[in-house]
Amino acid sequence: MRFPKEGASEEEVLRELERKTSEDLTFDSGRILGSMCTYPHPLAVKVVQRYIDRNLGDPGLHVGSQKIEKETVEMLASLLGLEGGYGHIVSGGTEANILAVRAFRNLASVEKPELILPESAHFSFIKAGEMLGVKLVWAKLREDYSVDVKDVESKITDNTIGIVGIAGTTGLGVVDDIPALSDLALDYGLPLHVDAAFGGFVIPFAKAIGYDIPDFDFRLKGVKSITIDPHKMGMVPIPAGGIIFREKKYIDAISVLAPYLAGGRIWQATITGTRPGASALAVWAMIKHLGFEGYKEVVKRAMELSRWFAAELKKIPGVYLIREPVLNIVSFGADKLEKVEEELKRRKWGISAHRGYIRVVMMPHVRREHLEEFLRDLREIVSLML
Repeated sequence: MRFPKEGASEEEVLRELERKTSEDLTFDSGRILGSMCTYPHPLAVKVVQRYIDRNLGDPGLHVGSQKIEKETVEMLASLLGLEGGYGHIVSGGTEANILAVRAFRNLASVEKPELILPESAHFSFIKAGEMLGVKLVWAKLREDYSVDVKDVESKITDNTIGIVGIAGTTGLGVVDDIPALSDLALDYGLPLHVDAAFGGFVIPFAKAIGYDIPDFDFRLKGVKSITIDPHKMGMVPIPAGGIIFREKKYIDAISVLAPYLAGGRIWQATITGTRPGASALAVWAMIKHLGFEGYKEVVKRAMELSRWFAAELKKIPGVYLIREPVLNIVSFGADKLEKVEEELKRRKWGISAHRGYIRVVMMPHVRREHLEEFLRDLREIVSLML
């Protein structure tokens, strides 16, 4: 397609966009079951629309927005068991994880840096390793799909710059034994990064409800940084990830001078220079609007729905759970899985089976009636293949 010589009317442009995006699945349809994102809360949408022009990359122009981002980071840190905290609202979990690895590498000053992480870790760490010249050392998983802490310890060398634990794995929602990893990190004088991109907005509330989930946050002394994504269960529009560090030295280690901005000698610790201030303001607004009790209700419903769905799956011949759900993620397998996936997608269900199982995430847009329809289709498909 070539750059147009003449412009089209607003109506024509919108009409063409509507036509081209008609192939997209939408969250409000209830047919997107395999995503960790959701339709954003109406208040968050209003905030983004109102403050769409704010740029946190040039805080001298938007002093108030910078202060709000700082308050947002402090509130997220508080949720994660830390008073204060240092960090930013970033583009997502990928950027947050890269920033953590970069901070660990820069502070370690090791010639051949190595990072130990679970085989279940997010692919963003592969990007981090390639970009930063850090060798990734993969630790085995136990039968319950959590990381084998003994295997982590066996892989520590003089080149190790840090350890990674996952609080809500992408595929199964498994929470690693972060307390044991924290003890290990303290014993060896290494920093521990926790990727709680998904679990960060689930675990604190689920634990308050009464679910038995291990501690994962800054209450554990070995934890030095946490990734948490408000654009997942926080119901904030994309992009809105978060990186929180325990100590200022980690931010200092990745800060670069940007001297030409309106604020004068500004130091940037993020990968992106220009950053949407509206995202940070939307996170602030949602935390203020819902509070702990509001988010607890969101998580309560999602957790209950996941347990009900898991129980229903067990009733279908030829279908089996990969493991009992920990968070609000249910993953299951089936005979002739690829054909099952193909038929479900033909019926316009937004799922994926490329890991060897199908993952359903109980996001705020998912309702029981959506899942009942999905189960009807799944039963029909599986029965035809038996």
